[in-house]
Amino acid sequence: MENDNSTVVKEFILLGLTQSRDIQLLVFVLVLIFYLIILPGNFLIIFTIRSDPGLTAPLYFFLGNLAFLDASYSFIVAPRMLVDFLSEKKVISYRGCITQLFFLHFLGGGEGLLLVVMAFDRYIAICRPLHYSTVMNPRACYALLLALWLGGFVHSIIQVALILHLPFCGPNQLDNFFCDVPQVIKLACTDTFVVELLMVFNSGLMTLLCFLGLLASYAVILCRVHGSSSEGKSKAVSTCTTHIIVIFLMFGPGIFIYTRPFRAFPADKVVSLFHTVIFPLLNPVIYTLRNQEVKASMRRLFNQHLA
Repeated sequence: MENDNSTVVKEFILLGLTQSRDIQLLVFVLVLIFYLIILPGNFLIIFTIRSDPGLTAPLYFFLGNLAFLDASYSFIVAPRMLVDFLSEKKVISYRGCITQLFFLHFLGGGEGLLLVVMAFDRYIAICRPLHYSTVMNPRACYALLLALWLGGFVHSIIQVALILHLPFCGPNQLDNFFCDVPQVIKLACTDTFVVELLMVFNSGLMTLLCFLGLLASYAVILCRVHGSSSEGKSKAVSTCTTHIIVIFLMFGPGIFIYTRPFRAFPADKVVSLFHTVIFPLLNPVIYTLRNQEVKASMRRLFNQHLA
């Protein structure tokens, strides 16, 4: 992974979320409690959807994959961050940094595309109900799933390829608690204007276009169901509201971080904390709490185990 001709930095020093030991301890306790409560909830969602034969619709298939992606995404940053809170010296190797960055954008890009797929699924279900079983058949669902994984891979490999060609020959302090594009690029011993521009197009433009496209698609769905029956209208509005909440949680921080020039802002670390640790674990839970079928299935499984 290393470019022997130009890269002499073997490790990066992470400055962390804050230099205050009291704040570090407080954040450590809060994140650990949140992590231990919400993470099992994500696996419970996956188990429930896999176990209940009544939850075979594409919506639940994609919800299970969202829970898996979000749980995997949270493993990239949170465990190491918790360990670093208790360490005096926070160091990550060059290879470890590139690996973390790759999986961060691989899973993050895949999740963004998954939300697009879920919006397409809701559009067909609500606006083209007679064609739903034909369009969203199992083969199509697996093809869409493969496409979003490939899309996430391509997005991430572009990020990594651009960074691997940068020379790192001096400063090695990352002003963050994990490795990400904006901080790593700033340590390169060369002019990074063109690379930053390419990164903004690859990450920022993709994030912004997906966000605007998703909002437009749900606006179309809501307009189409405006004249439907009260029951159908209520269900559609509830579904769209849930999806829109997750869209803002997913894309809001991403737009803040990646669609501007890579210069530091005071709020960057806090936004990154929510973007990489808090929101990913919350997304599937938000979907589940507003989905009566999944909640009913969880209650049935719970009662079966008690019986």
